Amino acid sequence: MSSLLIRNIKTLYQAETTRRKVVKGADMADLPGIDDAFLLLENDRIAAFGPMDKCPSRADQVIDASGRLALPSWCDSHTHIVFAASREEEFVDRIRGLSYEEIARRGGGILNSARKLQQASEDELFEGAFKRLLEVIGFGTGAIEIKSGYGLSVESEIKMLRVIRRLKSVSPIPIKATFLGAHAIPVEYAQRREEYISLVIHKMLPQVAEENLAEYCDVFCDRGFYTVQETERILNAAWTYGLKPKIHANELDYSGGVQVGVACHAISVDHLEYTGDAEIEALKSSQTLPTLLPSCAFFLGIPYAPARKMIDAGLPVVLASDYNPGSTPSGKMPFVVSLACIKMKMLPEEAISAATLNGARAMELEDDYGSIAVGKKANLFLTRPVPSLGYLPYAFGSDWIETVILNGKTWTK
Repeated sequence: MSSLLIRNIKTLYQAETTRRKVVKGADMADLPGIDDAFLLLENDRIAAFGPMDKCPSRADQVIDASGRLALPSWCDSHTHIVFAASREEEFVDRIRGLSYEEIARRGGGILNSARKLQQASEDELFEGAFKRLLEVIGFGTGAIEIKSGYGLSVESEIKMLRVIRRLKSVSPIPIKATFLGAHAIPVEYAQRREEYISLVIHKMLPQVAEENLAEYCDVFCDRGFYTVQETERILNAAWTYGLKPKIHANELDYSGGVQVGVACHAISVDHLEYTGDAEIEALKSSQTLPTLLPSCAFFLGIPYAPARKMIDAGLPVVLASDYNPGSTPSGKMPFVVSLACIKMKMLPEEAISAATLNGARAMELEDDYGSIAVGKKANLFLTRPVPSLGYLPYAFGSDWIETVILNGKTWTK
């Protein structure tokens, strides 16, 4: 057995003696912490923690964390890191005044990524995605979800999911895979959308299930993409193959995506920039998690989701990066946390709860990740010496993560 003892931690945050599966509403501001703390890791698990006056005397390795905070790793439950190429030309188009939807109508956006991905080999996609995976681990991410959705054909969607499976086999952090064949309607099916939906349901889903390539099925239910009725058909079909629903919803309009997500017992509904009282009421009566992606709103210049209203209504808000080449070319979760505080008026404690324990719940990983609890996986990070927790989102441009620990060992690229 190998052991790692972290001593003299200024404050150990999200430290649970009674485990929680998710935190909702006002409880999101309750971020349990221990000042002047120790943390003992044995093999890949958390073995003990507490105040320094109860600190063990020895371990195989010891880290002095004086002046530093310790937090569980981020759990990023919404990403698209398997892609073939960046899309900075569309970034310039938006500066010139084109909207996200106008770019999509011209064959840009998701369809642009699909063309490039269809031409890329599996090895090329794997190499690019693996670099991005290492990048986000360096930003403190310790569990991640990755979607397909840039294939938009049977062959290319399966190719993407096989790349995600390869990533799982070499990744030091857990990966959940989501099938997103219904991300957009391909150009060649523009006048035959029913044919494409049939392809998703009758060809893609059975193959995804047969090869055990994904845990979840996602649909982009929004204006200009998939309707509520189409979304419901696809998600109901996904359930028959054992794939649990997730939904891109209400990024561009009040689309009905939240309500259909709740009706289909989705694990989460993600984006939610357009969320009103009806959407909040639907979520309150469900187990579906609202996942907010403030980096997308920041990059596209669209409204931010009403996080404050959701939390005040008692909802368990989740934060995720949405790392993708078109609308969020960044997987830096510390910046996501800063945006949540700056633009959505979440308290630092609420934002960290949303990006750790609630993010783990949105991937059904809360039994092992998302908080500091005895028996959980030892995925966490230490900050540089900082004055307080509030400094983390405040210092949005600083690289304040000093040490990443994965599976009980210090991690380096």
